[in-house]
Amino acid sequence: MVATAATSSFFPVSSPSPDSAARSTKLGTASVGGKLKSGSSGLQVKANAQAPPKINGTNVGLATAVEGVKSGEDMPSPPARTFINQLPDWSMLLAAITTIFLAAEKQWMMLDWKPKRADVLMDPFGIGKIVQDGLVFRQNFSIRSYEIGADRTASIETLMNHLQETALNHVKCAGLLGDGFGSTPEMSKKNLIWVVTKMQVLVDRYPTWGDVVQVDTWVSQSGKNGMRRDWIIRDCGSGDILTRASSVWVMMNKLTRKLSKIPEEVRREIEPYFVNCAPVVEEDSRKLTKLDNETADFVRTGLSPRWSDLDINQHVNNVKYIGWILESAPLAMLESHELSALTLEYRRECVRDSVLQSLTAVPSAGISNLVNSGIECQHLLRFEEGAEIVRGRTEWRPKKAKNNGNADRHSAETA
Repeated sequence: MVATAATSSFFPVSSPSPDSAARSTKLGTASVGGKLKSGSSGLQVKANAQAPPKINGTNVGLATAVEGVKSGEDMPSPPARTFINQLPDWSMLLAAITTIFLAAEKQWMMLDWKPKRADVLMDPFGIGKIVQDGLVFRQNFSIRSYEIGADRTASIETLMNHLQETALNHVKCAGLLGDGFGSTPEMSKKNLIWVVTKMQVLVDRYPTWGDVVQVDTWVSQSGKNGMRRDWIIRDCGSGDILTRASSVWVMMNKLTRKLSKIPEEVRREIEPYFVNCAPVVEEDSRKLTKLDNETADFVRTGLSPRWSDLDINQHVNNVKYIGWILESAPLAMLESHELSALTLEYRRECVRDSVLQSLTAVPSAGISNLVNSGIECQHLLRFEEGAEIVRGRTEWRPKKAKNNGNADRHSAETA
């Protein structure tokens, strides 16, 4: 009685009538192999008893018992409800769980290519962000296939474009971008724009195709009417410093094309973002040489800006000047050496329809005698009528020095 009561508490059933009890005993014996013993208080089920199979919720497998019922007799009652045939069908639930886990595993395997370093996980294609108490702007760049040169490394123009892009995005993210090219709202009201007067760049190593670089930039005061902007380019994978650059900017009226003092309204806009620190590149105080046709060893004439070389302020982008300067550099030096340091002094702007000349002077020893040593060259970019646009000095190190670890460490020495 105890066992029967306990079973009924889990599987409650109604009490069968005397007539149906006899039929249930007969059917149960045929279907599940149960035996009713004399004097027993319940049905005993063999150990190999199985629940009747179901198809779409309908009991099957009872054909033998049904065929044995003569015509006109009552239909047999269903088999007794036992623990075995009352278990739910878990197969569909298990199949669903398995499918979910397999799908999750597939997605994880697809994402498993991601690097493990936290800094590499930063989005290399985003606009960047303000860091270090809102004074430094940081942006990542991926080196594209069209940004590398014959040496399979990023060109100096690529690095300079990254510097310029971060400078403009810094102004934008700081909320100081007016309707001009890097101009603040007050500068736009007064038709003022920034122009670069000096640029110094030190390259310790050039990134290659597929590398992700991190560029940090900030601004400082330079004299009474100037602003200094510094940059540091790092390899996101190793954290090594690749390039350092420092520049000086002044204001020019874009209508009169004359230099201007910094108005007090503009000063109040930009001074909260000034960083009080030394430049990342120590200023090279050596005077840049003025070249002419007699002192230059190589001269390239007939250079003229294209429409695509002009920026939004209708003058030639300062990065383009670097390409023109290198137009007159000897091919033998470009093949055997790489640019390690650059100093430029911008004297005039170049506009549409200008015709320019590029002049370069190399050491008197000659390129062939300096294959295994550093080379320093002097440069001048001028209009055909003689007015100077840019004076420059470049330093070059042998390309093979990168492979044996003897690369010029000028950048490290001046840091």
